[in-house]
Amino acid sequence: MSLDNNDNSAETRAAAGQYWTSTLRLTVGLLLVWGAVSFLPGWFADELNSVVFFGWPFGFYMAAQGALIVFLVIVWLYDFCMTRLERRHGLNTDE
Repeated sequence: MSLDNNDNSAETRAAAGQYWTSTLRLTVGLLLVWGAVSFLPGWFADELNSVVFFGWPFGFYMAAQGALIVFLVIVWLYDFCMTRLERRHGLNTDE
């Protein structure tokens, strides 16, 4: 079912609600991961620096490289999940 028609039936509203709920859940989950990766290594830097990763203290590695890698994975995961979600709800226009 396509959500972009002007039909205001209960079925269309229910599908739009499911799409919005799924989108919101994905966005909030990925924002929580982003927040954790951004702020937790700084708060626990002393504890993380006791672990050595590729010859560097782990806290330093997370600040310099690890967080950037996680951010790229978050962007890829968001794109992947939203593409699947759009296909499931008939919104994919890349056909």
